[in-house]
Amino acid sequence: MADDNKAMLEFIVPRMIKAMMEDRNVSEKEAFTLLYSSRLYEQLDREETKMWHLSVPTLYEMFKEEQNTGKITYPEEA
Repeated sequence: MADDNKAMLEFIVPRMIKAMMEDRNVSEKEAFTLLYSSRLYEQLDREETKMWHLSVPTLYEMFKEEQNTGKITYPEEA
């Protein structure tokens, strides 16, 4: 199962980075730093949360909420 999680992260992370670069006008390096230091990524990286099944737009909205408020609201489906 951990392999499924890693495979999904390989799909999710580049799309999250691209969204951050476009939306926040940051460099790729800065976007990686922001994502990898977030609580959201910590949750994504944990197999048992199954958060990787959420869409990239949903995950990005959750990331923005964490950045803006320090909190993460989990969708009903999570």
